[in-house]
Amino acid sequence: MARDLNPKCKQCRRIGEKLFLKGDRCQTGKCALVKKNYPPGLHGQKGRKKPSDYGAQLNEKQKTKKMYRILENDIRLVLKRAQNKKGNSSENLLKLLEMRLDNAVFRLGLASSRDQARQIVNHGLVLVNGKKAGIPSYRLKDGDLIVLKDRLKRGKYFQAQKEKMKKNILPSWLYLDLEKTEGKVLHEPKTEDLEKIGVNAQMIVEYYSR
Repeated sequence: MARDLNPKCKQCRRIGEKLFLKGDRCQTGKCALVKKNYPPGLHGQKGRKKPSDYGAQLNEKQKTKKMYRILENDIRLVLKRAQNKKGNSSENLLKLLEMRLDNAVFRLGLASSRDQARQIVNHGLVLVNGKKAGIPSYRLKDGDLIVLKDRLKRGKYFQAQKEKMKKNILPSWLYLDLEKTEGKVLHEPKTEDLEKIGVNAQMIVEYYSR
């Protein structure tokens, strides 16, 4: 399966924002954006130029791709689906991205990063409504129950992750039973949930409308 293999810290520095691609490390002083808050490359320390309208739209699109760990064809496909749905295309775009299985696993705190969530899903360690779901882009629906396989729950990594889950702040559209380590999709993300993501989806729609 194709994925972005570029150095994660350089991706954040190029965008100019924390994308939390390295999990817990991004919350510490070791984060590359804290140490080197300028673009990578020979001329990076000269600072960032003010982008044109097109440059700002491109940057927002690139940021969203890197944040959700998807490629160009993926975001085009999601946008097409968003435009075919009733309602605001930009909101529909973010809803479809948020309702991906790998993103929900990350939001629930079952993984420390989206890359890790994607790996867990790819390895067939996630069940949706009691059935194995091995596709990261699987589209969740209202009422779907997300459970990890027992052999992952028993591992040393997950025992440490479980402590962090207690401090995790969940979006309103997800519910987590900490005792059973089960997540549930309550409803589609609401406008207030989408605003907290930090993505201007309207700029992405405008970019592809050129």
